[in-house]
Formats: sequence, structure tokens, C-alpha cells
Amino acid sequence: MSNRYFSARLVLPFLFFGALWFILCRQLSGEWLVNEQYNYGWFVPFFAVYLFWLCWQDRPMEERVPSRRNFGTAHKPSIQVAAILIGVPALLLLLPVRLFEIANPEWRPLGWIHAASVADLTLLYLWCVGGIRWLRHFAFPVAFFLVAIPWVTPIELPIIQGLMRVVAAVAAETVSLFGIPTQLEGNLIRVTNGLVGVNEACSGVRSLQTALMIGLLFGELKRLSTLRRIVLVVGAIGIALTANFCRAVFLVWVAATENISAVSGWHELAGYSIIGLVFLGTLVLAALLGQKKTEVTSQESAIRNRNIKHQTSNIENRVPFILPASYFVFALCWIVAVELGAHFWYRIHERNLLATIRWEVQWPEASPNFRELKIDEEVRRQLRYDQGHAASWTLPAANSPGAVSASKPNAITCLLYLFRWNPGRNSALLANLHRPDVCLPAIGWTQLADTGVHNYPVTGSFALPFRHFEFQRVTSENSAPQIAHAFYCLLEDRMRAAASPGLKLPQMATAHSAWTRDERIRQVLEGRRHLGQQVMEIVFISREPISAADVESRFTDLVRGVVLVNPGPSDPRRNDQ
Repeated sequence: MSNRYFSARLVLPFLFFGALWFILCRQLSGEWLVNEQYNYGWFVPFFAVYLFWLCWQDRPMEERVPSRRNFGTAHKPSIQVAAILIGVPALLLLLPVRLFEIANPEWRPLGWIHAASVADLTLLYLWCVGGIRWLRHFAFPVAFFLVAIPWVTPIELPIIQGLMRVVAAVAAETVSLFGIPTQLEGNLIRVTNGLVGVNEACSGVRSLQTALMIGLLFGELKRLSTLRRIVLVVGAIGIALTANFCRAVFLVWVAATENISAVSGWHELAGYSIIGLVFLGTLVLAALLGQKKTEVTSQESAIRNRNIKHQTSNIENRVPFILPASYFVFALCWIVAVELGAHFWYRIHERNLLATIRWEVQWPEASPNFRELKIDEEVRRQLRYDQGHAASWTLPAANSPGAVSASKPNAITCLLYLFRWNPGRNSALLANLHRPDVCLPAIGWTQLADTGVHNYPVTGSFALPFRHFEFQRVTSENSAPQIAHAFYCLLEDRMRAAASPGLKLPQMATAHSAWTRDERIRQVLEGRRHLGQQVMEIVFISREPISAADVESRFTDLVRGVVLVNPGPSDPRRNDQ
């Protein structure tokens, strides 16, 4: 009986924490899969397990080893109260986090909250079993996993855009020193053969985050001091940024001396070469810093002595998973209840969701200077849409009702992008990658205004909600800045029955700069998940300022002219399961 009880106490912690970390990794894997900046996240769980195993080999002697009979008396009441006050809220928090994660997989703060809860429960268990010594000893392997969590947008976007601008500017100046004429246009570099874009992958962000992970990993493997770990991480980031600068210069040189199409052939090869250089460079730097370590400290000697004691202790002391089995049975039941409850919540609400009115774009092929735009292969690979189309044409300015020409300074260029993602786990993640407030600043535009969401009528009973942004870009010192008005619409395939499809579609928040915060809450309350997504983006670009009334009037007319309502088999009253 005691052997079976001991086996349960040994297996249950593995099951509990294995389930916790597996659910977290599965949730984050969506971002690791669709966002190349975080592709390295697939390796982080394995590195974290390896680091934990290394720490387990030289773990310090636990401060207390209570038996199953005296667990309640061997721990001080204050420790028990602290464990309850920390552990129970962390467990309870998993329910709302999972509810919101399922409906909003692209909402990055949820990933940090989820990871914090899981790490909190793991460290709490280590503290209860081995005391403060174990907490300090195993803190790094547990915290190391945090490098795989996507950064929140307010932190990531300024870094991405800042690095892109710096890399583009320095690369353009460097190439000019070699006699190749270049002109910087935001994050784009114009050479004689065309434009070269410095996107996220070229900006150093992907290798910067990978360098951070590699630097922390080698610092722990070498057991460097805190100061030397900081030096190692800074050195790894420096190697990554320097290598990416060389990569950008090389790609611009290829575009200028050969052609723009030749850049794509070198793009990925140069990118993976950077990762290899960062890995080898950080490895060499870690070896150099490790050689300068002093003799084994007295603390390390004490750890060795304690490890010797571990070899002679009994089996229960060497594998001290001795918290009562009932604790883990309850926790496992709670995790199962959270997962089943969250999915049951969405399943039961999906029965009440009705298919929205399907609509398409009737492309204005008769418009002046109309032409279809070829979507770049890099964009296709990043967005992974199921359907995608783009076109441009020219509109007359308000004071130019006659013939329209794209060369006239007062002509307005109209760009229209239409993307669709079929229902699936990553549809919401992918649809949110293409937004004006993300894409336009990435190519040199500065956001001037966000006027919020307004409904624009298509027919007498149907309207589409668009969010209106205003941007400005200076292409050269001697020319007037370009003005861009971007209208963005994101719609899902289904909505709740009580919503009015013609007046107030609940697909985007109405508050300025809140983006979809209110909508995220509604998605959970209405039980909407994994739905098909459709994005329509229209951009007016002009050399001269356009009045707000003129912009709104033109856009209203355009929506009526190009949007074609197609109820047919997708009638809004049909329950599309």
C-alpha cells in the first residue's frame, strides 16, 4: 500500500505540471507557427527542460523533508497560509485566462498572465518541497521559458520600427559610400533597380530575440556570475545587430548591382546565416568569459558537500515529491474542469451564432489607371491567407473634375486590399497581422490621427464598419509630404442572433486607440472562436491635404460602388456550423 501511495505521490506532480506546461506551450505555439520572429519558441521548452535537469543533478539539500503523516505540522502555519494565498488564486486565474485565450489568441498580455500563473505554481511547489534554497536554485530554468512569450505590442512595435529605421538609414549611407546611389524613403531604400524594404526579419528583431535566448542559455550552461551573464547577453545582441546590418547592406548591394528579384534568393540564406553567426559568436564569448572564472567558491563547495549527502540519503529524500496526493488530484481535476468548461462555453454559444451577410468586392476595372497589384511572396508567406487580392486606380481631386492622370499632383491614388482566412485556430492571429497602424508605419508613414470606427452603408439595410486612420510621409526634403487616409474593416463570418447586421456590427471597438479591447470581451461573452475572418483595407494617397468632409464623401461613395452584397447560400439567418 505504501509503495502504491509513494508512486501516486511521485506520478501526480509530473502529470499536474506536465499538463500545465503543455497547455501553455500549445497556446503559444500559434504565434510560434505564424510569426517568424518567434519561430525560435519551439526550441525554448526543450532548452528549459534540459536546464532544469542540469539543476536537478546538483540541487541543494532541501530545508525540510516532511513525511506524508506530518506534512501539516512540519510546515510553519505562515508557510501554509502563504502557499494557499499564492497557489489558489493562480489556479483560479486559469479559468478566465483560458476563456479569453481561446477567443483572442492574438492578445499577447494573456500569454504573459498565463505563463506567470504556471511559473508561479511551479516555483511555489519547489519552495514548499525544498525551501528557499530550491526556489533560488531552480528559478532560472523556470523563468527561462519567458523568452518564448511574444512581447506585448506597445513594447514590440517601437523596437521593430526603430530598428528598421536605423538599419535602413545606416545601410543606405554605407552603400552610398561605395558609389551606389540610394535614397531613403522611410524604411525603404530606393536604388536604381527599385525599392528594397527593410522588414521585421531584416531589422534585427528576430535575431535580437534569438540572441537574448542564446545568451541566457549559454550563461546558465557555463554557470557564469550575474555580471558576466549580462556581458554575454549584451555581446550576443551586439553580434546579432552587427550581423543584421551587414545583411541589410549586402541585400541592398545585390538589388543595386543585379536586380530586385535576386534579393529574395539571398534573403532566407542570409537570415539563417545570421542565426548561425549569433550562435557561434555567443558560444565563443561564453567560453572566454568562462575561462576567467575564479576558483570554486565556498558556496559551490558547500553545494558539492550537500550533493554527496544526497547520494547516501534514502530514496524518499532523493525524490522528495512528498506533498499530499490529494492536493494534486484536486489540481488536476480543476485543470480538466477548466479546459472542458471553456470549450463547452464556446460550443454551447456557437449554436446561437448566425452567419453574417456575405459580401464581395466588385473591382472597378473601368476606373482610370486601374491595375491589379501582385502581392509580394514574402507577404503571402507571412499572412498565409486563403484568398487575397489587391488593386490600385486613380481618383480625381476635388478641384479637378476633368481627365484623371496619376502624374497630376492633385490626383488621389486609391489602393484596395482584400484578404480572407477560413475558420481555423490561427485565423484571428493571421488576420490581425495586416493592419494600417502596423503596416504603414513599417514603411515610413507617421500616424497623425485615429478617428475611430464608423458604419458606412452598402445598401439600405446593410453597412460595414471601418476604422479611419490618417498618415503622413516625407519622401524627400524638397517635396511636399504625402497624405494617406486608411480605412480598415475586419469582419468575422458569424455573429450572435440579437445583433443588428445593418446598424452596429460588433467586430471592432469604437473607442479611439483601444483597437479591439471591448470586442475581445464581447467575443468571450458571445462565445465566438476560430471563426473565418475577412479584412478589407482601402487607402487614399495624395500629395495635397484632403478635407475630412471630402474624404468621408469619397469613401462613402466608394463603399457603395465596390462592395457587392451576396446573400445567396450564406443568408444571414442560416446557422453555418
